[in-house]
Amino acid sequence: METTKTIVRSPQTGDQYVHIHHKSGLEILVCEMEGFSTTEAMFGTKYGSINTQFKTAADTDYCTVPEGIAHFLEHKLFENEDCDVFDLYAKTGADANAFTSFDKTCYYFDCSDNFKASLEILLSFVQSPYFTPESVAKEQGIIGQEIRMCDDDPGWRVFFNMLGGLYQKHPVRIDIAGTIESIAQITDDLLYRCYRTFYNLHNMVLAVAGNCTVDEVLEVADRLLKPCEDQKLETVFPTESLDIVRSETVETAAVGQPLFHIGFKCAPKTGAENLQAQIEAHIAMRVLAGTSSPLYQELLQEGLINPTFSTEIFNGDGFFTVIFGGESRDPRAVRDRIAAALTNAQETGLDESLFNEFKKSTYGALVRELNNVSSVTNSMIASHMAGYGLYDTLRVLSELKLEDCNRFLRQEMDINRMTLSIIEPAN
Repeated sequence: METTKTIVRSPQTGDQYVHIHHKSGLEILVCEMEGFSTTEAMFGTKYGSINTQFKTAADTDYCTVPEGIAHFLEHKLFENEDCDVFDLYAKTGADANAFTSFDKTCYYFDCSDNFKASLEILLSFVQSPYFTPESVAKEQGIIGQEIRMCDDDPGWRVFFNMLGGLYQKHPVRIDIAGTIESIAQITDDLLYRCYRTFYNLHNMVLAVAGNCTVDEVLEVADRLLKPCEDQKLETVFPTESLDIVRSETVETAAVGQPLFHIGFKCAPKTGAENLQAQIEAHIAMRVLAGTSSPLYQELLQEGLINPTFSTEIFNGDGFFTVIFGGESRDPRAVRDRIAAALTNAQETGLDESLFNEFKKSTYGALVRELNNVSSVTNSMIASHMAGYGLYDTLRVLSELKLEDCNRFLRQEMDINRMTLSIIEPAN
Protein backbone atom coordinates (compact mmCIF):
# COMPACT_ATOMS: atom_id res chain seq x y z
CA MET A 1 0.00 0.00 0.00
CA GLU A 2 1.36 3.39 -1.03
CA THR A 3 0.73 6.79 0.52
CA THR A 4 -1.64 8.91 -1.59
CA LYS A 5 -2.78 12.54 -1.21
CA THR A 6 -6.04 14.21 -2.21
CA ILE A 7 -6.78 17.93 -1.92
CA VAL A 8 -10.28 18.60 -0.56
CA ARG A 9 -11.66 22.09 -1.33
CA SER A 10 -14.73 24.00 -0.24
CA PRO A 11 -16.65 25.42 -3.22
CA GLN A 12 -18.27 27.90 -0.85
CA THR A 13 -15.17 29.44 0.81
CA GLY A 14 -12.13 28.25 -1.14
CA ASP A 15 -10.61 26.67 1.99
CA GLN A 16 -8.83 23.37 1.58
CA TYR A 17 -7.10 20.51 3.40
CA VAL A 18 -5.16 17.43 2.33
CA HIS A 19 -6.59 13.94 2.87
CA ILE A 20 -3.77 11.39 3.04
CA HIS A 21 -4.24 7.63 2.80
CA HIS A 22 -1.05 6.63 4.58
CA LYS A 23 0.74 3.41 3.67
CA SER A 24 0.36 2.24 7.29
CA GLY A 25 -3.44 2.16 6.93
CA LEU A 26 -4.05 5.44 8.80
CA GLU A 27 -6.13 8.27 7.36
CA ILE A 28 -4.38 11.62 7.89
CA LEU A 29 -6.06 15.02 7.43
CA VAL A 30 -3.85 18.13 7.30
CA CYS A 31 -5.12 21.71 7.05
CA GLU A 32 -2.26 24.18 6.51
CA MET A 33 -3.52 27.51 7.88
CA GLU A 34 -1.27 30.32 6.72
CA GLY A 35 -0.73 33.17 9.17
CA PHE A 36 -1.55 31.15 12.31
CA SER A 37 1.05 30.70 15.04
CA THR A 38 -0.46 27.65 16.78
CA THR A 39 -0.92 24.05 15.72
CA GLU A 40 -3.25 21.36 17.00
CA ALA A 41 -3.00 17.63 16.34
CA MET A 42 -5.62 15.03 17.25
CA PHE A 43 -5.15 11.26 17.02
CA GLY A 44 -8.51 9.54 17.29
CA THR A 45 -10.04 6.10 17.14
CA LYS A 46 -13.66 5.31 16.30
CA TYR A 47 -14.13 3.73 19.71
CA GLY A 48 -16.42 5.14 22.37
CA SER A 49 -18.55 4.07 25.29
CA ILE A 50 -21.29 2.61 23.06
CA ASN A 51 -18.92 0.08 21.42
CA THR A 52 -19.35 -2.78 23.88
CA GLN A 53 -20.05 -5.51 21.30
CA PHE A 54 -17.65 -6.19 18.44
CA LYS A 55 -15.86 -8.76 16.34
CA THR A 56 -13.03 -8.89 13.80
CA ALA A 57 -12.44 -11.23 10.87
CA ALA A 58 -10.46 -13.49 13.24
CA ASP A 59 -13.37 -13.85 15.69
CA THR A 60 -16.09 -16.45 15.36
CA ASP A 61 -18.60 -14.52 17.44
CA TYR A 62 -19.16 -11.07 18.93
CA CYS A 63 -17.25 -10.16 22.07
CA THR A 64 -19.09 -8.24 24.81
CA VAL A 65 -16.97 -6.12 27.16
CA PRO A 66 -17.82 -4.16 30.34
CA GLU A 67 -19.39 -0.71 30.05
CA GLY A 68 -16.85 2.06 30.54
CA ILE A 69 -13.85 0.19 29.15
CA ALA A 70 -13.17 2.69 26.32
CA HIS A 71 -12.87 5.52 28.84
CA PHE A 72 -10.77 3.31 31.14
CA LEU A 73 -8.40 2.52 28.27
CA GLU A 74 -7.99 6.21 27.46
CA HIS A 75 -6.86 6.88 31.04
CA LYS A 76 -4.39 4.00 31.06
CA LEU A 77 -2.77 4.86 27.74
CA PHE A 78 -1.18 7.98 29.24
CA GLU A 79 1.00 5.76 31.44
CA ASN A 80 3.76 3.75 29.82
CA GLU A 81 6.46 1.55 31.29
CA ASP A 82 8.97 4.37 31.70
CA CYS A 83 7.12 7.60 32.55
CA ASP A 84 3.96 9.62 32.47
CA VAL A 85 3.20 11.08 29.02
CA PHE A 86 2.41 14.52 30.46
CA ASP A 87 6.04 14.73 31.65
CA LEU A 88 7.17 14.34 28.04
CA TYR A 89 4.82 17.07 26.82
CA ALA A 90 6.07 19.38 29.58
CA LYS A 91 9.48 19.34 27.89
CA THR A 92 8.07 20.47 24.51
CA GLY A 93 5.71 23.05 26.02
CA ALA A 94 2.61 21.53 24.42
CA ASP A 95 -0.74 21.50 26.16
CA ALA A 96 -2.10 17.93 25.88
CA ASN A 97 -5.21 16.04 26.87
CA ALA A 98 -7.69 13.39 25.73
CA PHE A 99 -11.40 12.60 25.83
CA THR A 100 -13.72 9.66 25.38
CA SER A 101 -17.21 10.31 24.04
CA PHE A 102 -20.03 7.98 23.12
CA ASP A 103 -18.48 7.08 19.76
CA LYS A 104 -14.84 8.15 19.72
CA THR A 105 -11.66 8.48 21.78
CA CYS A 106 -9.19 11.25 20.89
CA TYR A 107 -5.74 12.27 22.13
CA TYR A 108 -4.58 15.76 21.26
CA PHE A 109 -2.17 18.60 21.88
CA ASP A 110 -1.81 22.21 20.83
CA CYS A 111 1.46 24.12 20.70
CA SER A 112 3.22 27.23 19.45
CA ASP A 113 6.67 25.63 19.19
CA ASN A 114 8.24 22.18 18.90
CA PHE A 115 5.38 20.81 16.80
CA LYS A 116 7.25 17.83 15.37
CA ALA A 117 8.61 16.78 18.78
CA SER A 118 5.09 16.93 20.23
CA LEU A 119 3.67 14.97 17.30
CA GLU A 120 6.31 12.30 17.88
CA ILE A 121 5.11 11.97 21.49
CA LEU A 122 1.48 11.69 20.36
CA LEU A 123 2.08 9.00 17.76
CA SER A 124 4.46 7.09 20.03
CA PHE A 125 2.44 6.78 23.23
CA VAL A 126 -0.89 6.04 21.54
CA GLN A 127 0.82 3.12 19.81
CA SER A 128 2.53 1.85 23.00
CA PRO A 129 0.03 0.34 25.47
CA TYR A 130 1.23 -0.86 28.86
CA PHE A 131 -1.24 -2.42 31.28
CA THR A 132 -0.64 -4.52 34.39
CA PRO A 133 -3.04 -6.02 36.94
CA GLU A 134 -1.67 -3.60 39.55
CA SER A 135 -2.15 -0.48 37.40
CA VAL A 136 -5.66 -1.61 36.45
CA ALA A 137 -6.63 -2.07 40.11
CA LYS A 138 -5.31 1.39 40.93
CA GLU A 139 -7.26 2.96 38.05
CA GLN A 140 -10.47 1.22 39.13
CA GLY A 141 -10.32 3.22 42.35
CA ILE A 142 -9.62 6.49 40.54
CA ILE A 143 -12.39 6.10 37.96
CA GLY A 144 -14.75 4.84 40.67
CA GLN A 145 -14.37 8.22 42.38
CA GLU A 146 -15.00 9.96 39.05
CA ILE A 147 -18.23 7.96 38.57
CA ARG A 148 -19.45 8.91 42.07
CA MET A 149 -18.73 12.59 41.36
CA CYS A 150 -20.78 12.42 38.12
CA ASP A 151 -23.60 10.66 39.98
CA ASP A 152 -23.70 13.69 42.30
CA ASP A 153 -23.74 16.20 39.40
CA PRO A 154 -27.35 17.34 38.75
CA GLY A 155 -26.56 18.43 35.18
CA TRP A 156 -25.10 15.00 34.43
CA ARG A 157 -28.03 13.17 36.04
CA VAL A 158 -30.75 15.13 34.24
CA PHE A 159 -29.10 14.28 30.90
CA PHE A 160 -28.64 10.55 31.51
CA ASN A 161 -32.09 10.21 33.07
CA MET A 162 -33.46 11.64 29.82
CA LEU A 163 -31.47 9.08 27.79
CA GLY A 164 -32.71 6.33 30.11
CA GLY A 165 -36.26 7.47 29.44
CA LEU A 166 -35.74 7.28 25.67
CA TYR A 167 -33.51 4.28 25.01
CA GLN A 168 -34.42 0.76 26.06
CA LYS A 169 -31.27 -1.15 25.13
CA HIS A 170 -28.83 1.06 23.23
CA PRO A 171 -25.66 1.63 25.33
CA VAL A 172 -25.93 5.40 24.82
CA ARG A 173 -28.15 5.27 27.92
CA ILE A 174 -25.11 4.27 30.05
CA ASP A 175 -22.62 6.75 31.52
CA ILE A 176 -19.45 7.05 29.39
CA ALA A 177 -17.34 6.05 32.42
CA GLY A 178 -19.51 2.98 33.07
CA THR A 179 -20.62 1.96 36.55
CA ILE A 180 -18.77 0.92 39.69
CA GLU A 181 -19.87 -2.65 38.97
CA SER A 182 -18.89 -2.67 35.28
CA ILE A 183 -15.38 -1.25 35.70
CA ALA A 184 -14.72 -3.84 38.43
CA GLN A 185 -14.83 -6.45 35.63
CA ILE A 186 -12.04 -4.80 33.60
CA THR A 187 -8.72 -6.67 33.42
CA ASP A 188 -5.42 -5.99 31.73
CA ASP A 189 -6.17 -8.78 29.23
CA LEU A 190 -9.49 -7.17 28.28
CA LEU A 191 -7.78 -3.81 27.85
CA TYR A 192 -5.20 -5.33 25.50
CA ARG A 193 -7.95 -7.02 23.48
CA CYS A 194 -9.89 -3.78 23.08
CA TYR A 195 -6.68 -1.93 22.26
CA ARG A 196 -5.67 -4.39 19.54
CA THR A 197 -9.18 -4.26 18.09
CA PHE A 198 -9.99 -0.55 18.09
CA TYR A 199 -6.54 1.06 18.05
CA ASN A 200 -5.75 -0.58 14.72
CA LEU A 201 -4.65 2.21 12.36
CA HIS A 202 -7.39 1.28 9.88
CA ASN A 203 -9.91 2.38 12.55
CA MET A 204 -8.11 5.62 13.38
CA VAL A 205 -7.63 9.17 12.07
CA LEU A 206 -4.90 11.78 12.59
CA ALA A 207 -6.00 15.40 12.06
CA VAL A 208 -3.59 18.34 12.13
CA ALA A 209 -4.38 22.02 11.56
CA GLY A 210 -2.65 25.38 11.92
CA ASN A 211 1.02 26.31 11.57
CA CYS A 212 2.17 23.07 9.94
CA THR A 213 2.92 21.50 6.57
CA VAL A 214 1.94 18.20 5.00
CA ASP A 215 5.63 17.31 4.62
CA GLU A 216 6.28 17.84 8.34
CA VAL A 217 3.40 15.58 9.30
CA LEU A 218 4.37 12.88 6.81
CA GLU A 219 8.01 12.88 7.91
CA VAL A 220 6.97 11.99 11.47
CA ALA A 221 4.23 9.61 10.34
CA ASP A 222 6.56 7.69 8.02
CA ARG A 223 8.99 7.13 10.89
CA LEU A 224 6.60 6.26 13.69
CA LEU A 225 3.44 4.67 12.32
CA LYS A 226 3.44 0.89 12.61
CA PRO A 227 1.74 -0.71 9.57
CA CYS A 228 -0.99 -3.23 10.36
CA GLU A 229 -3.58 -5.41 8.66
CA ASP A 230 -7.19 -4.29 8.37
CA GLN A 231 -9.08 -6.51 10.84
CA LYS A 232 -12.50 -5.97 9.20
CA LEU A 233 -13.88 -4.66 12.48
CA GLU A 234 -17.63 -4.92 13.01
CA THR A 235 -19.58 -3.35 15.86
CA VAL A 236 -23.19 -4.13 16.71
CA PHE A 237 -25.88 -2.66 18.95
CA PRO A 238 -28.96 -4.24 20.52
CA THR A 239 -32.14 -3.90 18.45
CA GLU A 240 -33.80 -0.64 19.48
CA SER A 241 -37.36 0.30 18.52
CA LEU A 242 -38.59 3.88 18.33
CA ASP A 243 -40.74 3.32 21.42
CA ILE A 244 -39.56 5.16 24.52
CA VAL A 245 -39.12 3.69 28.01
CA ARG A 246 -41.13 6.23 30.00
CA SER A 247 -42.53 9.72 29.53
CA GLU A 248 -41.13 11.23 32.74
CA THR A 249 -38.29 10.75 35.23
CA VAL A 250 -37.97 12.80 38.42
CA GLU A 251 -35.05 12.91 40.90
CA THR A 252 -34.06 15.34 43.63
CA ALA A 253 -30.71 17.04 44.25
CA ALA A 254 -29.20 20.16 45.79
CA VAL A 255 -30.35 22.62 43.10
CA GLY A 256 -31.83 26.11 43.45
CA GLN A 257 -34.65 25.49 41.01
CA PRO A 258 -35.65 22.50 38.86
CA LEU A 259 -33.43 21.42 35.97
CA PHE A 260 -35.05 19.74 32.98
CA HIS A 261 -34.26 17.97 29.71
CA ILE A 262 -36.98 17.23 27.17
CA GLY A 263 -35.87 14.61 24.67
CA PHE A 264 -37.40 13.45 21.39
CA LYS A 265 -36.38 10.04 20.07
CA CYS A 266 -35.86 10.17 16.29
CA ALA A 267 -34.89 7.48 13.79
CA PRO A 268 -31.08 7.04 13.68
CA LYS A 269 -29.23 7.84 10.45
CA THR A 270 -25.77 7.25 9.00
CA GLY A 271 -23.36 9.13 6.75
CA ALA A 272 -24.74 11.83 4.46
CA GLU A 273 -28.32 11.12 5.57
CA ASN A 274 -27.29 11.74 9.19
CA LEU A 275 -25.66 15.06 8.29
CA GLN A 276 -28.73 16.18 6.34
CA ALA A 277 -31.04 15.33 9.25
CA GLN A 278 -28.70 16.97 11.77
CA ILE A 279 -28.74 20.28 9.89
CA GLU A 280 -32.50 20.14 9.29
CA ALA A 281 -33.07 19.49 12.99
CA HIS A 282 -30.64 22.21 14.11
CA ILE A 283 -32.26 24.93 12.00
CA ALA A 284 -35.79 23.72 12.75
CA MET A 285 -35.17 23.83 16.50
CA ARG A 286 -33.71 27.34 16.31
CA VAL A 287 -36.78 28.52 14.39
CA LEU A 288 -39.12 26.76 16.79
CA ALA A 289 -37.47 27.65 20.10
CA GLY A 290 -34.37 29.79 19.46
CA THR A 291 -33.84 33.12 21.20
CA SER A 292 -35.62 35.06 18.41
CA SER A 293 -38.64 32.75 18.29
CA PRO A 294 -42.05 33.76 19.67
CA LEU A 295 -42.07 30.62 21.85
CA TYR A 296 -38.79 31.50 23.55
CA GLN A 297 -39.84 35.11 24.16
CA GLU A 298 -43.21 34.07 25.59
CA LEU A 299 -41.68 31.48 27.94
CA LEU A 300 -39.04 33.97 29.04
CA GLN A 301 -41.54 36.77 29.74
CA GLU A 302 -43.77 34.39 31.70
CA GLY A 303 -40.82 33.31 33.85
CA LEU A 304 -41.02 29.69 32.71
CA ILE A 305 -37.46 29.66 31.37
CA ASN A 306 -34.31 31.74 31.80
CA PRO A 307 -31.25 32.28 29.55
CA THR A 308 -29.98 28.75 30.35
CA PHE A 309 -32.65 27.37 27.98
CA SER A 310 -31.18 25.82 24.84
CA THR A 311 -31.69 23.18 22.17
CA GLU A 312 -29.26 20.47 21.07
CA ILE A 313 -29.04 17.76 18.42
CA PHE A 314 -27.43 14.66 19.95
CA ASN A 315 -26.76 11.94 17.39
CA GLY A 316 -24.39 9.09 16.56
CA ASP A 317 -24.27 5.38 15.76
CA GLY A 318 -27.77 4.06 16.38
CA PHE A 319 -29.21 7.15 18.11
CA PHE A 320 -30.65 10.55 17.16
CA THR A 321 -32.16 12.79 19.84
CA VAL A 322 -33.48 16.35 19.81
CA ILE A 323 -33.09 17.98 23.23
CA PHE A 324 -34.57 21.06 24.92
CA GLY A 325 -33.07 21.86 28.31
CA GLY A 326 -32.54 24.46 31.02
CA GLU A 327 -33.98 25.61 34.34
CA SER A 328 -37.66 26.22 35.07
CA ARG A 329 -40.01 26.63 38.04
CA ASP A 330 -42.47 24.45 36.07
CA PRO A 331 -40.77 22.04 33.61
CA ARG A 332 -44.05 20.29 32.79
CA ALA A 333 -45.55 23.57 31.60
CA VAL A 334 -42.50 24.10 29.37
CA ARG A 335 -42.91 20.58 27.97
CA ASP A 336 -46.58 21.21 27.20
CA ARG A 337 -45.84 24.53 25.49
CA ILE A 338 -43.09 22.99 23.36
CA ALA A 339 -45.40 20.13 22.39
CA ALA A 340 -48.12 22.62 21.42
CA ALA A 341 -45.72 24.77 19.40
CA LEU A 342 -44.37 21.68 17.66
CA THR A 343 -47.86 20.43 16.78
CA ASN A 344 -48.76 23.86 15.38
CA ALA A 345 -45.55 24.02 13.32
CA GLN A 346 -46.23 20.54 11.93
CA GLU A 347 -49.63 21.73 10.75
CA THR A 348 -48.79 25.23 9.48
CA GLY A 349 -45.04 25.09 8.82
CA LEU A 350 -42.16 27.04 10.31
CA ASP A 351 -41.81 30.80 9.99
CA GLU A 352 -39.96 31.52 6.72
CA SER A 353 -38.32 34.77 7.83
CA LEU A 354 -36.91 33.11 10.96
CA PHE A 355 -35.73 30.17 8.83
CA ASN A 356 -33.79 32.52 6.54
CA GLU A 357 -32.37 34.44 9.52
CA PHE A 358 -31.11 31.33 11.31
CA LYS A 359 -29.82 29.72 8.13
CA LYS A 360 -27.67 32.79 7.42
CA SER A 361 -26.40 33.13 11.00
CA THR A 362 -25.54 29.43 11.20
CA TYR A 363 -23.71 29.64 7.87
CA GLY A 364 -21.71 32.61 9.15
CA ALA A 365 -20.80 30.76 12.35
CA LEU A 366 -19.56 27.75 10.35
CA VAL A 367 -17.41 29.97 8.14
CA ARG A 368 -15.88 31.63 11.21
CA GLU A 369 -15.03 28.20 12.64
CA LEU A 370 -12.87 27.56 9.58
CA ASN A 371 -10.58 30.28 10.93
CA ASN A 372 -10.16 28.56 14.30
CA VAL A 373 -7.38 25.97 14.56
CA SER A 374 -9.07 23.89 17.25
CA SER A 375 -12.46 23.93 15.52
CA VAL A 376 -10.93 22.77 12.24
CA THR A 377 -9.04 19.92 13.92
CA ASN A 378 -12.08 18.71 15.83
CA SER A 379 -14.40 19.05 12.83
CA MET A 380 -12.04 17.12 10.53
CA ILE A 381 -11.97 14.21 12.99
CA ALA A 382 -15.71 14.27 13.71
CA SER A 383 -16.84 14.57 10.10
CA HIS A 384 -14.47 11.87 8.85
CA MET A 385 -15.59 9.40 11.51
CA ALA A 386 -19.23 10.21 10.73
CA GLY A 387 -18.72 9.42 7.05
CA TYR A 388 -18.54 12.81 5.34
CA GLY A 389 -16.07 15.64 4.67
CA LEU A 390 -15.24 18.81 6.58
CA TYR A 391 -16.91 21.11 4.04
CA ASP A 392 -20.02 19.01 3.45
CA THR A 393 -21.80 20.78 6.34
CA LEU A 394 -21.51 24.14 4.55
CA ARG A 395 -22.69 22.63 1.28
CA VAL A 396 -25.73 20.93 2.81
CA LEU A 397 -26.66 24.06 4.77
CA SER A 398 -26.35 26.28 1.68
CA GLU A 399 -28.77 23.97 -0.18
CA LEU A 400 -31.21 23.66 2.74
CA LYS A 401 -34.82 24.64 2.04
CA LEU A 402 -37.66 25.50 4.41
CA GLU A 403 -39.60 22.44 3.27
CA ASP A 404 -36.68 20.23 4.39
CA CYS A 405 -37.05 21.46 7.97
CA ASN A 406 -40.84 21.18 7.85
CA ARG A 407 -40.55 17.62 6.61
CA PHE A 408 -38.15 16.77 9.46
CA LEU A 409 -40.67 18.12 12.00
CA ARG A 410 -43.52 16.12 10.52
CA GLN A 411 -41.66 12.85 10.00
CA GLU A 412 -39.27 12.73 12.96
CA MET A 413 -40.67 14.79 15.85
CA ASP A 414 -43.41 12.69 17.44
CA ILE A 415 -44.76 13.88 20.81
CA ASN A 416 -45.43 10.22 21.64
CA ARG A 417 -41.67 9.70 21.53
CA MET A 418 -40.96 12.54 23.98
CA THR A 419 -39.63 12.18 27.53
CA LEU A 420 -39.15 14.70 30.33
CA SER A 421 -36.32 14.44 32.84
CA ILE A 422 -36.48 16.67 35.94
CA ILE A 423 -34.10 17.27 38.83
CA GLU A 424 -36.09 18.96 41.60
CA PRO A 425 -34.70 20.76 44.67
CA ALA A 426 -34.16 18.36 47.57
CA ASN A 427 -36.23 20.07 50.27
